[in-house]
Amino acid sequence: MGELHSMTGFARAAQDHDAGAIAWEVKSVNGRSVEARFRLPPGFERIEQPARQLLQKRFARGNFQASLTLSQGGAYRRPVVDEAFLKEVAALASRLQEQFGTAPATADGLLALRGVLDYPDPIADDTLREALDAAILAAFAQALDGLAEARRGEGAALAALLADQVDRIEALTKRAEDDASRAPETIRARLQEQVARLLEATTGFDETRLHMEAALLAAKADIREELDRLATHVAAARAMLAAGGAVGRKLDFLGQEFNREANTLCSKSNAASVTAIGLELKAVVDQFREQVQNLE
Repeated sequence: MGELHSMTGFARAAQDHDAGAIAWEVKSVNGRSVEARFRLPPGFERIEQPARQLLQKRFARGNFQASLTLSQGGAYRRPVVDEAFLKEVAALASRLQEQFGTAPATADGLLALRGVLDYPDPIADDTLREALDAAILAAFAQALDGLAEARRGEGAALAALLADQVDRIEALTKRAEDDASRAPETIRARLQEQVARLLEATTGFDETRLHMEAALLAAKADIREELDRLATHVAAARAMLAAGGAVGRKLDFLGQEFNREANTLCSKSNAASVTAIGLELKAVVDQFREQVQNLE
């Protein structure tokens, strides 16, 4: 069986650097395409674009969240307060409070003012900055490796589960095909009984026309085409599982086709036994479709 990947997973990677310890946490959940959100320390927004490109090269689908933390090292970005400017704005806030009765200034409000608090870049040398960025991206690539492995492990479990569900769909299809109610002699006897009952209860019917209508109803109730299409879909599902790769969308579409045939089988059934098989089939197909949503 080919290798399948789940869209859910979590990984963490860390590296030591002169500027501080680098740590990434990355997690992913189901998504229709690749969507990513990054949480980066102030001043490291430049990392987002190259990190996003690394992620998009590795994965085909999923919603991703990536968080970078840097511990305080010798060259880590420390906040710097312009104390002279802070005193000026604090004094201005006090005068406004005395003269106009404004609310007193708070520490967090004052620090949020532009120019009061800054995160200067401690690495003025472009070469050193590029080395730090390279280390951060290398740690991110390591985290993506861990995430891919986690998604691969869950994908293997999903593949086994989906293969079992396809086997159950095939078994139910075979049960419907072999059901005693579908035997030609059983269908003929049931139609003859129904026609005879109608002829006894009513008058004025054209017997030939009535038999023609009965034959037409029998043809409409035939589930041969549905059974054939179910068998075809089973073969297609097995081929996709065997091929592996990013087949989640294809299997999702196939799940819709399974569901359509199961619904038609139930609606055309003229025997309680076949209806029961159809309902069981619908339950298995629903489980199949639910699990497929987790596949890349």
